[in-house]
Amino acid sequence: MRTSSSAGFYLWDAVESLRGAFASRSGGRSSTWSAHENIRAAILSALAQEPKNGRQVMQTIAARSDGAWIPSASAVYPMLQQLTDEGLVSTQHDGERIVYELTVAGREAAAEAAASSESSGDSPQRRFDASAAVPKAGVRLAQAAAQVAQSGTPEQKERTAAVLDEARRKVYAILAED
Repeated sequence: MRTSSSAGFYLWDAVESLRGAFASRSGGRSSTWSAHENIRAAILSALAQEPKNGRQVMQTIAARSDGAWIPSASAVYPMLQQLTDEGLVSTQHDGERIVYELTVAGREAAAEAAASSESSGDSPQRRFDASAAVPKAGVRLAQAAAQVAQSGTPEQKERTAAVLDEARRKVYAILAED
């Protein structure tokens, strides 16, 4: 019989396996290139309204995606530097913060990126959302299941296992569709 701590271990092992499955599929040049283009377009879009510091850029992107895409500083700041090097963004110091502003060329690049997104009916955030929605939902589900495994009653654990089994069957049914 498994104790709640061993149940938590098995659940954690399953979450790590799930994370590994998604990580192995998201590697490679095409996904790296896609992520690069997404963050580039999102930053240009975020700066199109007004100058911002790096944190404000990240907050704007997160707000526009309703929190589904919160880019990391390790993605935003190098891209801001690249955009500065390309002459698309200029910088000014505001106290200890650096404020980024689109140049004339940057405004043109932002307009091109927006037009490209509109013509394709897609946006960088939407492309990210589509690829990240399933792993994020899986993690949230695993967190809920971990809580039940750790502190639920035996009856709650049984019902949760049945719900998870049903969810798994439904996900496979979706894959089996046309």
